[in-house]
Amino acid sequence: MSSLQKAWIYLENGTFLEANSFGADKTEVGEIVFNTSMSGYQEIMSDPSYAGQFVTFTMPEIGNVGVNDEDMESLAAHAKGMIVRRYQDRYSNFRAEDSLAHFLKKYDVMGICDIDTRYLTKMLRTQGSMMMIASTKVSDKEELKAMLEATPRIEEINYIEKVSTKEPYRYTSSTYNYREFKYDEAPEVKAKIVAIDFGVKRNILNELVAAGIEVEVIPNDFIAQDLIEKYNNRLIDGVFLSNGPGDPLVLKKEQEQIKQLISAKVPMFGICLGHQLLSISHGYDTFKLKFGHHGGNHPVKNEKTGLVEITAQNHNYNVPDAVTSIAEVTHKNLFDNTIEGLRYNDAPIFSVQHHPEASPGPKESRYIFSEFLSLIQR
Repeated sequence: MSSLQKAWIYLENGTFLEANSFGADKTEVGEIVFNTSMSGYQEIMSDPSYAGQFVTFTMPEIGNVGVNDEDMESLAAHAKGMIVRRYQDRYSNFRAEDSLAHFLKKYDVMGICDIDTRYLTKMLRTQGSMMMIASTKVSDKEELKAMLEATPRIEEINYIEKVSTKEPYRYTSSTYNYREFKYDEAPEVKAKIVAIDFGVKRNILNELVAAGIEVEVIPNDFIAQDLIEKYNNRLIDGVFLSNGPGDPLVLKKEQEQIKQLISAKVPMFGICLGHQLLSISHGYDTFKLKFGHHGGNHPVKNEKTGLVEITAQNHNYNVPDAVTSIAEVTHKNLFDNTIEGLRYNDAPIFSVQHHPEASPGPKESRYIFSEFLSLIQR
C-alpha cells in the first residue's frame, strides 16, 4: 500500500470529515457528485465532463485493476478528485501498467479514501450536489470554510476553455476490440463531419469512426460561418456537438454560433452538453437536476421502439419539457421521466442526453452513431 496521509473535507452544508489521501498532496475546491458505476474508474477520472468535480464512487473497492494508457478517455485526468470507501493499491490485471495512486499524482488529482461513501451518497441524494473543499494541508474547519466561500462556484467557471483542444486534428482510431485486445481497423469512409470539442471523450470519436465517418475535431471557439461554407460546398456532411463539463448556460459564444448552424439547417448530432446546447440555442434553457445522473445503469425508454435501454449517464443539467413544442422526444429516463433524446421537427438535428458510447457502461445505445450516419447521408 502506498503511504497514506491525512485529508480533511468541508462541505458547504457544514459537514466536516477526516479521511486519508492516496492522491495529490494539495487543497482543492469543487462540486461533489456520486457515481454508481461498478467499473471504469479510470475512464471516469479522464472524462473531461468531470472537470471541476469530486466524484464519490458508490463501488466500495477502487484501484484493484490499476490503470493503463489504452483506457484513457482524454490526455489527462480532469476531475478535481475521487472519494472512495477503500483504495486498493495492489492491483491485479494483465492490462494494468500502473497503480491508481500514481495515476492521480501524475495528473495532480486528489484521491480520498477511508470514508463512509454511503453516508455521502445519501446526503447528496437528499440535499443535492454541493460545493466542497478537500485538503491534505489544512485541517482547521473554519479556515477550510473561509477558503470554500471565497472560491467561485462551478456554475461560474467556464471549464470548456480548459478542456477543449487548442488546435484542430483529424481523428482516425476506431473502437477497441476487447476480444483481441487491439483497436479495430477503421471501416470505409461514408461521410465527413466536424466534431466540436467541448470536452469530447475518446470513445465517442472511436464510435463515430467505427460508423464509417471521417472526423475532424476542432476547438470550442469555432466560427459557424466557416462550417456553413464547408457544408454548402460539400466538404463536410454535418457537425457533431460533444459532451463537456459545467453549466451550459455559461457558454454564450458557443450558443450564438450554434444558432447560426441551426438557421443554415446544417445536420447536427449532440451528446450530453451538445444536447443541452442545442436546446438552449433553440430558445429553451436548461435547468439543474438535484443531484444529477452519474452512472452506468440508468434505464431509458426508446419512444420509437418501446424498448428499454440501460445507459451510461453523466450530467447535472437537463433540457426542459417545453422543448417538445419544437421537437419530438425520442428517449425518456425511467428513473425520473426527464428527457433523454430529441429529434427537432424542422431541421436535420437530433441529440441524446445519455452516453451511447458508454465507457464505462452498457453498449445498448451505440446504434445512435449509425443513425447519425444515416441522417447526414440523407
